[in-house]
This record gives sequence, structure tokens and C-alpha cells, in this order.
Amino acid sequence: MQYRDFGRTGVKTSLLGFGAMRLPIVGEDHSLIDEEKAIEMIRYAIDHGVNYVDTAYPYHGGNSEKVVGKALKDGYREKVFLATKSPVWQVEKHEDFYRYLDEQLEKLQTDHVDMYLMHALNKERWEKIKALRFFEFYEKAKAQGKIKFAGFSFHDKYPVFKEIVDGYDWNFCQIQLNYMDVNYQAGLRGLKYAGSKGLAVVIMEPLKGGKLARLPKRVLDILNRNGKNWSAVEWSFRWIGHHPEVSVILSGMSTLEQVKENIEIMSKIVPNNLSEEDLMLIEEAKRTLESFAVINCTECGYCMPCPNGVDIPGNFRLYNETIMFEDWEGGRGTYRWFESQKSAASFCVECGECLSKCPQKLDIPNLLKKVHKELSKAR
Repeated sequence: MQYRDFGRTGVKTSLLGFGAMRLPIVGEDHSLIDEEKAIEMIRYAIDHGVNYVDTAYPYHGGNSEKVVGKALKDGYREKVFLATKSPVWQVEKHEDFYRYLDEQLEKLQTDHVDMYLMHALNKERWEKIKALRFFEFYEKAKAQGKIKFAGFSFHDKYPVFKEIVDGYDWNFCQIQLNYMDVNYQAGLRGLKYAGSKGLAVVIMEPLKGGKLARLPKRVLDILNRNGKNWSAVEWSFRWIGHHPEVSVILSGMSTLEQVKENIEIMSKIVPNNLSEEDLMLIEEAKRTLESFAVINCTECGYCMPCPNGVDIPGNFRLYNETIMFEDWEGGRGTYRWFESQKSAASFCVECGECLSKCPQKLDIPNLLKKVHKELSKAR
């Protein structure tokens, strides 16, 4: 296993981090974790060099922390840096920060968390936790020995990311990044900026929710034109690990076979591991995938906010990626989540307010109809 400096904290973490968001389940109930398999996977990873385990309050319907706590008994807790996250959307007053942390420590069966994150920050949640004096909570929890390092995970645009990085003396951050998402959310700029500030950077969604592990053959053939014959997973991990600012690459593993494969791959990846030819092949593969897109949306955001709550760029992105990666099951599953959040294409009332704002002159209402028709179909 390769290890890297965790920013300026003075500790070293394994390049592979165990993400406990996609643990094996029993049947179709996502909250019902197959504890025996999950514990076996987590302990196997630790026995083979993984020293970073990441969970969060809502994962698996609140049960991920409980299973991680069980997995870290029998001496395993002392072998890892344990990360979990404050459910900031549920925090309504300052005291709630402490209440949720204490609940999490009990579920995790530990007296402290090494890495504690403000979860899924965006502009709105950033303003909320500032008003609720999150910084006072962090300083007190550190003084009490309940947490060691303060961080945040992020889902918004780069200017918001930069504002948050500059807004507190963070130890680390967690961002979504892969070779398809270099300009999405914090993106590659965010990685470089956080690194320049001395923050450790933890990467989530390195395989884009598994999509980059299942590349169409014609795209994988492009990548392997140099004869290296790496798997789609290895290409993705190598691209992320190529960047020296990356401290940990989280992988949400669901089987022991995935754990073994990822450990083997991560044992080979060092900073700047890719050649210029490798990087050119990845760029060509990316362009090829992007050429499969059928809606020419650049995600500029000029059409937003929609008066009816539709996430117009998000719906178009989801549809394009469903086509791009030939992943109809995944696309329709995500669309159901959009519907539950009342941001799906189905909530368009064809008011036309977006039409004059789109620099690409897209027929947005009719395209949203197309998205809904295709993504709302039964499996």
C-alpha cells in the first residue's frame, strides 16, 4: 500500500480509503447491511494496509457507523484514522453539533474521531454553520479530545469552495474528482487550491459512482492503445493518484473482490505515475465519452434558478451520462432521487423563462420532456 502525507497534519494515510457508503446489503433494503461480509471486508482492507475508514451519519439509513464500529473492535480501531461527518442539514442550533457527535461516537464505539467533517457543504449550508458557530464547536471538541482534525466535504461550485477553504483553518477537505469531472464542482482547480493552502485532499467518487469502472469497449480500447492493458478502474485511480495534492482516494466497495483489486492497484500508484502519452489517451477517452452526449448543455447555469425548482443542468447532465456510459439502470435510479427532491424534469411547467437565458439556444422545455420520458421508464 502507498501512503501519503495528510496535508500538514504530520500523519500519513493510505492512498486507498475505505468508503463505507456502499457496503454489501441483504436483499433490496439499502439500510440492511450484511454485517458479516462488511466486517470481513473492512478488516481485510486494514490487514492489508488501509488505514483510513470513512463513514457518515446518514449512510445506509444510519447503520453504516454502527457496522464500522463493530468492524473496528478487537484492536482494529487503533490501526486506522476514522472519519465521519456532521449531518449539518439536521443541525438547528449550536448544541446540536455536540449532540450528533456524541451520538456518532456511541454508534462507532469509540471516544474520538480522527477526521470529522462538516458534511456536503454548499453555499446555503456554509452560511448556516457559520451562523451556528461551527468553529466554536470544532475548537471545543478538539480540546476535549473528541476529534483530531477538522474538515468538510463539498458539493457546489468552485467560487463557493474557495470561500469555504479561506473561511476557516481547516486540516482537510473532501471533493468529488475523476477524469470526467475536472471542471465539475470544486474540480481540478479546487484540488490545486486546497493543496496550495496545505490542506489534505480526500477524493470521493473516483469512479463516478461506478460508471468509470464500466467503460464502453471502444473507450477502453483507446486507453489501452499503449499496450498497458490496465483495467478501467486502474486507469481512473492512476489518473487521480497522479496528482501529488491527493492524500486519500475513497472507494465505496461492496465486495471482497473489489477490496482486493483496489488494494493491488493502489500499491502501484505514486505521484506523477502517468506519462504524457497516458494523459493524452485519457483526454482522448474523455472527449470520446463526451461526444456521446445528446444534449449540448455546457452547464453554464444561466437558466437557473428555475421558478419551479427544476435542476435543469443536473437533469441534462444525468441524461447525457446515462447515454454516455450506457447505464440506464443507474440513470433511472438517480432520476427517482431527483423526483424525490422535486428537482426532476417532470416538474417543468413549460413557463419558458429559461429559453431566453440559454446561450446555446436549447429548447429546454421539450428537452426536459425527453429526459423525463426516457428516465422515468420502468426498469
